[in-house]
Amino acid sequence: MSAIAFSLRGKDTVFPVTKQNSDKQETPEGDTKHLPDYFIHSQQQETANFTKKTLFATAHNHNINLFPTFALYTNHIKQGKNIMDKKLLVPLFLGTAAQYALTAQESPNIVLILCDDMGFSDLGCYGSEIQTPNIDQLAENGVRFSQFKNTGRSCPSRASLVTGRYQHEVGMGWMADVDEHRPGYRGQLNKEYPTIAEILKTGGYSTYMAGKWHLTTKGAYNAPNGTYPVQRGFDRYYGCLTGGGNYYKPSPIYNNLERVTELPDDYYYTNAINDSAASFIKQHDPDNPMFLYVAHYAPHLPLQAPEHAIQKCIDRYKAGYDVLRRQRFERQKATGLVPADMELPVHDKEFNGKRPAWEELTAEQQEQWTRNMATYAAMIEIMDAGIGHIVEALEAKGMLDNTVFLFMSDNGASEEAGFLGRLMADLSNTPYRSYKQWCFQGGTSSPLILAYGNSKKNKAKGQICRQPAHIIDILPTCMALGNVPYPENYRHSDLPGMNLLPAIANKQTEPRTLFFEHQGSCAIIEGNWKLVRENRNLHWELIDLATDPFETNDLAKEMPEKAEELEAKWINWAEQHHVFPLEDKSWGERINFYLEKNPDQSGK
Repeated sequence: MSAIAFSLRGKDTVFPVTKQNSDKQETPEGDTKHLPDYFIHSQQQETANFTKKTLFATAHNHNINLFPTFALYTNHIKQGKNIMDKKLLVPLFLGTAAQYALTAQESPNIVLILCDDMGFSDLGCYGSEIQTPNIDQLAENGVRFSQFKNTGRSCPSRASLVTGRYQHEVGMGWMADVDEHRPGYRGQLNKEYPTIAEILKTGGYSTYMAGKWHLTTKGAYNAPNGTYPVQRGFDRYYGCLTGGGNYYKPSPIYNNLERVTELPDDYYYTNAINDSAASFIKQHDPDNPMFLYVAHYAPHLPLQAPEHAIQKCIDRYKAGYDVLRRQRFERQKATGLVPADMELPVHDKEFNGKRPAWEELTAEQQEQWTRNMATYAAMIEIMDAGIGHIVEALEAKGMLDNTVFLFMSDNGASEEAGFLGRLMADLSNTPYRSYKQWCFQGGTSSPLILAYGNSKKNKAKGQICRQPAHIIDILPTCMALGNVPYPENYRHSDLPGMNLLPAIANKQTEPRTLFFEHQGSCAIIEGNWKLVRENRNLHWELIDLATDPFETNDLAKEMPEKAEELEAKWINWAEQHHVFPLEDKSWGERINFYLEKNPDQSGK
């Protein structure tokens, strides 16, 4: 066996090549009419497979994407050419090395940070009194989006984030709590669709995740079923599979595929997530680009934080939600996050027609709301401090200047903590209507920040992007950042999302229609028009977002033709994405119904 030697990014690499008679292409004896016309003699095929495997292994170590090369490689085989011919093989792979080596060297590290159940106005840079200096610094150096949308809930948003698709299409139309054995509602990711980690790995990225996964069906929490993070493209993982639980004793925690059952006395989940992320950075080989997904559980219920952190925040909330909501709104107007000529709306519909003023609460209710809100703020501030540690770890490693950060929330703030919880969420989602799980603006609007670690690379430093964006856009944006094409060995390359990099460069993006559905709450946004309903049993509301971004004026009766036009488009989308039939069962009733109907909950 002879060898071809050449240099990839300055390192000598030797690929073994078997000599073949290029003038003769043998075929096996017998009937060959069913064989493909590019059939290769078994010895040549074996060598070709060996060479392909060796090239991919070496290319991965050197951060070179060889998928485009092997498309050409396969084409040569189909044309009957001897792919072991030096005259063909060497230029083929040298050309790819030259084309992709520079790209690989310049591919930025990507740190994607997702928090949980945090409202649109809960960051300092989005108007809040909550102290988030590290996240604010990213916003100051980068770009804030004012029109970023999510799916309205945890599992669906995470599914859309990691696949770049609407949640029903990949099997996560509802929650991970039950596999309904319906295509859009399997309670975990469909294996046909690659994750962001699987895609970026083909571009030479090392991939890490710390935190909340929530994309494996609950029936598989005790034994890996092919959908755990390290089985879906991540090289390393530390975190909890489930969507909720105690911050001091979350379960089930996994370190890769190993169950973690013992936790230290001072364990706090938010700190553990940030510490794990920083540890991954410290252990990372900086010669390779890094993709790090930090999926925080904070500030999801239950409200839990160390007492000293709560006391640090408590005085801020004694003024009550009316004063704080007004202050947040004024800061939002001053920074351009909302139009300066808008008035702060009062969302009475969410309180059965009468939202109570702060003075109308009892003293006990005021005291409890104040402590709850202080705890909620403390949870966000602890998360922010940990993000600061992640930035410090990158800087210490010499990786910060070539790192891009993306920060967002999976949905709006939640009113699941009852009456006082609704009043908390009403503040958090300022100025928007409604909450997590519904498709009104309060449920589907959240911050999005994109920033380079080197502030000189931020072309729109400190600016606000007002173009529409959706969580399905994050994957194609990361692919564009890393110059990673959609892998040819995966189907479904028709990603519905778009690359957001032109938007932050002040280039107008193509108009498009966005669709929403969760638990029977539905919406469609097309241009300035939005059609939305709370659940399948209530009427649609037609909103002109140009004049009514806070959804206070229903125009459906005045413009029935427009409402019918948008409804027809939503129905067409729903039929194509495994959305129907819609469910209106309560949480527990729905889970029990499908558990009884489908006892197999292994997710296999």
